[in-house]
Amino acid sequence: MQSKRDMNRRSFLKRAAAGTAFSFPALVPGSALGAGKAVAPSERITMGIIGTGGQGTGNMNAFLRQRTVQVVAVCDVDQGHREQAKALVDKRYRNTDCAAYNDFREVTRREDIDAVVIATPDHWHAIPAVDAAQHGKDLYVEKPLTLAIRQGRVLSDVVKQHGRILQTGSQQRSGATFWKACMLARNGRLGTIHTISVGIPGNNRECAPTWQPEPVPAGLDYNFWLGPAPWAEYHSQRCHYTFRFILDYSGGQVTNFGAHHLDIAQWALDMDESGPIAVSGNGAFPASGLFTTATKVFFECSYANGVKLYCKTHGPSIQIEGSEGTVRATRKDVVSEPASLLEEDFGSFETQLYRSTDHRRNFLECVKTRKAPICPAEVGHRSATVCHLGNIAMRLGRSVKWDPKAENFGGDDAANALADRPLRDPWTLG
Repeated sequence: MQSKRDMNRRSFLKRAAAGTAFSFPALVPGSALGAGKAVAPSERITMGIIGTGGQGTGNMNAFLRQRTVQVVAVCDVDQGHREQAKALVDKRYRNTDCAAYNDFREVTRREDIDAVVIATPDHWHAIPAVDAAQHGKDLYVEKPLTLAIRQGRVLSDVVKQHGRILQTGSQQRSGATFWKACMLARNGRLGTIHTISVGIPGNNRECAPTWQPEPVPAGLDYNFWLGPAPWAEYHSQRCHYTFRFILDYSGGQVTNFGAHHLDIAQWALDMDESGPIAVSGNGAFPASGLFTTATKVFFECSYANGVKLYCKTHGPSIQIEGSEGTVRATRKDVVSEPASLLEEDFGSFETQLYRSTDHRRNFLECVKTRKAPICPAEVGHRSATVCHLGNIAMRLGRSVKWDPKAENFGGDDAANALADRPLRDPWTLG
């Protein structure tokens, strides 16, 4: 049976094709979409972009190059960001039809939008994503999927309940070097895996040991930017890129670069719906200044199968060690010991892992086919959970036991309190 939204959508498209509805889904020439021929309105995926800073604009530009996509709305609480994004969309389509909003709900609740891209700061991932899923939208959500473990559980459940497609922006899963490394691991070519080492870069921004509040810039809806996070006085280093070094909004390089490599570790271990059973860590944290995330990272994850995973501040890479071989992957290359491992016929391996060569295009294909993408909500949630576990262990400065099935720390009240984040009124997770 077709949903009311699907019927409304088809009716809308028929009106659009006849030129009687909004102009943007129907009147864009095929050449403006990068197509050799026009794409029928019923075949286009109408899209809204929520969060149009650096990563959001990068995602938007990539989707603008896809001829089956039509971006019809952009949203950002920074007026400068959203106006720039609207200008880019309008230039691409040679019109002025792209809507620009301050409030994400103007996008998530538009009936003519099929999919949304969420590239906001981490503390603003879960709420708009849940709202979008509840209003029938498919989602491309940047990593880490959510700011806290419980948020990820809620989002993954909502996406499943509403039958939506969600792709987590962990694009390394669509990279050939990481696919090869995981194929070797999952097909026993390394023997019994015993150690995984993940390196993540150090912080690439610094802040002074003291700071003073600054005037909120014109055009920035700062209260909305804070949203569910605790109230705090404005400072230029609190927002935009450097938000990731403040625990109220992110998890530092652990949830930035670590989210990518720890996701690959989960894939290599066939732990996409599970995780470690214990985590210990000791990181270095700032004693002053605005930034609060770890400046030096070290934590160890223990899995039920005996594997030890180590994550530390180092060059970005992942190394998987087994009883019969080792493989090391970066975004540029993959090397193995023995070298002959990479000369094998991967197509003949018994276990064939999901293969994607373009993360965003994989999402679009799955929106059309309704098949699961390479990094769906549950996978993104479980990978983000490993990041959060590492940060929790480092913040507590001790070992914690984790139940990946129940998704809690048992009777450890201090650790359980850090598995969620209180939301400032009036924001809730649905």
